[in-house]
Amino acid sequence: MVLIGLLVVVALVGWLGVTLVRGWVGPSCENPVTLDVAATPEIAPLVEQFGKRVADDQAAGDENACYRVAVAAEDSTSVAEALTVSDSGALPDVWIPESTMVLRRAQAKGAFDGQVSGTSIASSPVVLALTDDTAGALGWPDKTPTWADVLATPAETAIGIPDPARDPVGTSAMFGVRTTTQTTPDPDAALTSTLRRISANTRPLAADLYARLPGAGSPDEPIDVIATTEHDLLKHNAAESGYELVATYSEPAVPSMDYPYTVLPQTAPAERDAALKFLGRLLDETSVRALADAGYRAADGRVLRDRSQDRRTGAEQVDRTEVPDNDAVDALLNQWAGANLAARVQVLMDVSGSMAQEVPGTDLDRMTVTTRAAVLGLGLFKPDTKLSYTLFSTNLDGDRDYRELLPMKPVRDHLAAGAREQVAAIKAVPGGATGLYDTVLAAYRSGRADWEPGRLNLVIIMTDGRNEDGNGISRDDLLAELDKLQDPRRPLPIVGVGIGPDVDKAELDALSAATGGKAFATADPTKISDIFYAALGKFLCQPPNCKAPAN
Repeated sequence: MVLIGLLVVVALVGWLGVTLVRGWVGPSCENPVTLDVAATPEIAPLVEQFGKRVADDQAAGDENACYRVAVAAEDSTSVAEALTVSDSGALPDVWIPESTMVLRRAQAKGAFDGQVSGTSIASSPVVLALTDDTAGALGWPDKTPTWADVLATPAETAIGIPDPARDPVGTSAMFGVRTTTQTTPDPDAALTSTLRRISANTRPLAADLYARLPGAGSPDEPIDVIATTEHDLLKHNAAESGYELVATYSEPAVPSMDYPYTVLPQTAPAERDAALKFLGRLLDETSVRALADAGYRAADGRVLRDRSQDRRTGAEQVDRTEVPDNDAVDALLNQWAGANLAARVQVLMDVSGSMAQEVPGTDLDRMTVTTRAAVLGLGLFKPDTKLSYTLFSTNLDGDRDYRELLPMKPVRDHLAAGAREQVAAIKAVPGGATGLYDTVLAAYRSGRADWEPGRLNLVIIMTDGRNEDGNGISRDDLLAELDKLQDPRRPLPIVGVGIGPDVDKAELDALSAATGGKAFATADPTKISDIFYAALGKFLCQPPNCKAPAN
């Protein structure tokens, strides 16, 4: 372990900042070209060492080393932006980002013309890492958990990832999260709840997550599990910080970081020739061994050094998976954005007389159980979500079947004003019938008039029955009105939540389907959190980025 630590420390000298490597001109080389290389900071120090080998060979008179190498450790986002907007010509000849995903996204944004591909010089799997103490506390002192195990931990176990829109480690981790949740009974609900859970601990880059690990000395709440590369985990463990991390691997594997050596299209012929020669240096046995000693795997995922004494990482090969194309990455990032959007939600709560009926097996009535679920629901929304509560029965406010309880305000404002207590105090109206149709139409018209871009706009109906107001609008007329109010680019789905054994699920299905929404039914109102995530999972991606969800 000490040997590994020394190797990693030596390999990663100059981790921060920009390092320039200038070769010395040997006597047999006149006017050598300078090859400018921009490399992601984690691998730049090693590329610098390989550049020095060129200088040494040049000094010894090697004619194939008649060039200099200048390496800059640069964040891939910055390089991509420079390639997209720069017209100064001060651009690198070679770029080594963390992942081919970064390369393809830069190309899609106009960083360079034509198809550009790189040659992988190493790889490092993306893992979920947790401390020994965390693993022990979760009951895993003697086994390495799977990603499914980690994602199924209690909500108080904080899980963090780098921002998937900026850091390819986060993007790769997102693919693993989605794959893992597909094996659950309700994949949409599981994915949504997991994305919202990890979004609370998302940081711009993986390095920011290490600063929040238990024992790292951060004044902020610690993060128990982080997404990182295997290489960075080994570097952390080698630093002997007082605690070590355990790597867990996704099954099936997620896209590894593959460090593509990419000769950029604008590179002049002389520099291009030098770039190809330097690539040969990076792929020779000496360089591959140095990369392995620093904690990287071979480009194909093989481990090239002895890890028999290190139980904290997998010693077996991690197969390289096909790099997802831009469309797949865009779809995933749209889901991520959707899960983190604040919402504008109108909640319609049935307070008709039937809500006073007792829930079998309890000493509570339907209204009490529903209000408890509604109070729980307040905690499921993001603080900046706008929320209103409207009660409905018949003739609840003069001739109207509905009455506003809480106006449309951010959840944080409602909670500060005692909304939990107000919702918990709701009582069923003795003798009141269910004035469902008029209430839905009024709420939908209001929601359409006040629709807000950048939010998930929803109408949620919570009822235990069917429409019982014979003096109001008919079902056919209501459905016709809802159809007229549709705007595919400004979705406003209705989510029906049927509570108890008397609910008319077919009626809720019809109202929801007319708006691109979905209906759910449960005999147990305390399952509202499951219903909430299942419903939200249907509406993660909003137009114009994707089509309205289907039932």
